[in-house]
Amino acid sequence: MVHKIWSGSVTFGLVTIPVGLYSATENHTITFNQYQRGTSDRVRYRKVNERTGEELGSEDVVKGRIVNGTLVTVEPRELDDIAPGRSQSIEISRFVDLDEIDPVHFQKTYWLSPSAQEHERPYGLLRRALADTNRAGIARFVLRGKEYLTALRADNDVLALDTLFFADEIRDQSEVIEESARKPARSGKELRMATDLVHSMSGPWQPESYADTYTARVDKLLEDKSRGRTPEFEGPPPEPTEDSDLSTTLRRSAERARSDRGEEEASREVSKLSKAELDRRARTLNIRGRSKLNRSELEKAISQARPHRESGRRKQETP
Repeated sequence: MVHKIWSGSVTFGLVTIPVGLYSATENHTITFNQYQRGTSDRVRYRKVNERTGEELGSEDVVKGRIVNGTLVTVEPRELDDIAPGRSQSIEISRFVDLDEIDPVHFQKTYWLSPSAQEHERPYGLLRRALADTNRAGIARFVLRGKEYLTALRADNDVLALDTLFFADEIRDQSEVIEESARKPARSGKELRMATDLVHSMSGPWQPESYADTYTARVDKLLEDKSRGRTPEFEGPPPEPTEDSDLSTTLRRSAERARSDRGEEEASREVSKLSKAELDRRARTLNIRGRSKLNRSELEKAISQARPHRESGRRKQETP
């Protein structure tokens, strides 16, 4: 069961909807403990009084800052008391066009759920109104001692709450990009080739097609080392493209992208064929050893053979 991390209300106008807040994402990153090198001794961090060396429990620690030369400490309840409304309410102050929010402002997404069945009607009305108008409700609220700027939007059947970076938290682009890099892009042949490459590599957004391959490689590294096997490592990163090679590299990239797309389309088409149709297709393409291949092997062989056969036919037809 997903853990509820906050309870409160969404308000807009005079309407109040009790809701629960849930994280919309989960972290699958592999975590490591720390050990002293050459031993199996754990390394741990403890809260220690730097003057006495005494170890402290969480209940003995308070937040504080030096203000005008004086240490000022605050209790958690005092932080809640200075913003009682915002710590319990997501109050929408304005609705804006969702497309106007620059993606750089988005930080983390949460799902909002109505707290009880009797609150489902106003919850559903707000979700539908936001979806129909492509609007997001801008609000502030306090979570775990920090105030957040948020955008409340419709996401399929639920309301999503995105925490946003404040404007002064967004770095100026000039801090990281040199003036020379901001000059207009080249025009003419190279720009057409770059645009062609973008079109060749374009397709629908399918998030389920992507997975965390780095975590899988870390798992394999640990498995190999635990069994005394020599880990396999990736090759070096690619070299930067030289300015003199840019046109050639763009052309070759576009050709490869079109070839890859042809193989993907062929693979999707082949996966829909029956076993008998696969056998007939394999005979037409003269795939060797086809009688010994299972379905998945036949699909792979046919998908790989078709783009090459069609490429050769196109070359023959070219005058």
